[in-house]
Amino acid sequence: MGKKKNVLMICTDHWAGSYFRHCGCDVYTPTLDYLAENGIEFRNCYSECPVCIPARRTLMTGLVPRHHKDRVYSESMEMPDVTTLAQCFRNDGYQAYAVGKLHVYPQRNRIGFDDVILAEEGRYEFGETDDYQIWLGEKGHVGEEFMHSMGNNNYLTRPWHLDDELHPTSWVTRNMMKMIKRKDPTRPAFFYCSYMAPHPPLVPLQVYLDMYKDKELQEPYGDDWPDCYILKALRYPGSQYSKEEAIRARKAFYAQCTQIDYEIRLLIGTLRECNLLDDTIIVFLSDHGDMLFDHNMVAKRLMYDNSARIPLIITGKPALEYRGKGYEDKLATMSDVMPTLLDMCGISIPDHVDGFPLFSSNKREYIYGEVSNGEKATRMIRNERYKLIYYPTGNVKQLFDMVNDPHETHDLSGTDEYKPILESMEKTLITELYGSDLDWIKDGRLVGVEAPAEFQPNPDFGLYNQRGYHWPQPKGYSNKGKNA
Repeated sequence: MGKKKNVLMICTDHWAGSYFRHCGCDVYTPTLDYLAENGIEFRNCYSECPVCIPARRTLMTGLVPRHHKDRVYSESMEMPDVTTLAQCFRNDGYQAYAVGKLHVYPQRNRIGFDDVILAEEGRYEFGETDDYQIWLGEKGHVGEEFMHSMGNNNYLTRPWHLDDELHPTSWVTRNMMKMIKRKDPTRPAFFYCSYMAPHPPLVPLQVYLDMYKDKELQEPYGDDWPDCYILKALRYPGSQYSKEEAIRARKAFYAQCTQIDYEIRLLIGTLRECNLLDDTIIVFLSDHGDMLFDHNMVAKRLMYDNSARIPLIITGKPALEYRGKGYEDKLATMSDVMPTLLDMCGISIPDHVDGFPLFSSNKREYIYGEVSNGEKATRMIRNERYKLIYYPTGNVKQLFDMVNDPHETHDLSGTDEYKPILESMEKTLITELYGSDLDWIKDGRLVGVEAPAEFQPNPDFGLYNQRGYHWPQPKGYSNKGKNA
């Protein structure tokens, strides 16, 4: 048996599959552009449930939401009783370490890692203080991580308020570099570097924000969709920002992406200087994307591409053998990441895993996506060319030609020419529905549920999960139902 490969998996939060310079986006990503060019970039990779906790459950277990039991955002749901990705590596003799965001419950559950150096976005509601907060206090800034006053689900912005080295993105990088340097030289390693950015709060370092100061951004993509109750509800959060605020938000978001891109260079440099680079598979991905004002929408929990299609780049010298063999256009999902990495490292894939190794002859005909229950429930079928998005509220169907209309500007569902395609994809969607979703079906057709007559927004006086001064540690407040 040859020398075992190491793995460095870099995960971000809210980074869409199109947010690279080489994809035509205004963001500056020279490092990731290079890694994509010299690796394998899966251009049709989707998060089966584009919201933080369900997506990360899939990433770490290989289970789709139907089997890991969360398609909503269940903060206090324990991990499934299965062998995790980290545990699979450890069972094969690897050391496995994580730095950054895990987003599991309980927060100090290591989910199979030897150790986790944790940064959890100030989630005090479960009685934990994460390692970033402890370190920040030791630096003389106890409880001040959110004193910039920007919210975790808000698109207002300002520069980072403390010294550059105290920024959480910088902290994750520095601690991952330390972890790489502490590797046991007699054993291979699985390193998981999980950044909280570019997820809001939008508080980039000034040096990265200045890169976009004079940049004129492309306009967000619009559409010709018919108006209806559910689309009004989904557009409402994005409609609360002026054009000027939206431009500032996009520049700040891109600045946070650029910081990660630059800091990946430090991770690679550390691998090189530790003589690990030639034996390391490097993976870049995100849990989901962010609409970032396309279609006048923000954030995730949507099945449009900027929310549901994620980056998946597999690169490094051990991955060179897979380049140029046509894998890039495969329909891929988050559940495929675990079996792909295990297969590349010669590790047995547990029987429970729903995905398959992407560097194999396996091929799926379509992807099924699901997110949320209740009024904003959304389901999706994506095949090689078309995407069907279904909202049961109002029984709304949208059909997009993803080859000729990749930005989903033109809904084909009401076009006679595409009626057979719509009906075929609707039948496929019905085969995937389960549980309470079956109530949306009558006589073999989707009927959904009646929508209210008018959309009336509910005020949120918590400002969408706003944080405050974290000293003394707040206890007992409720965070249920928010997009943390």
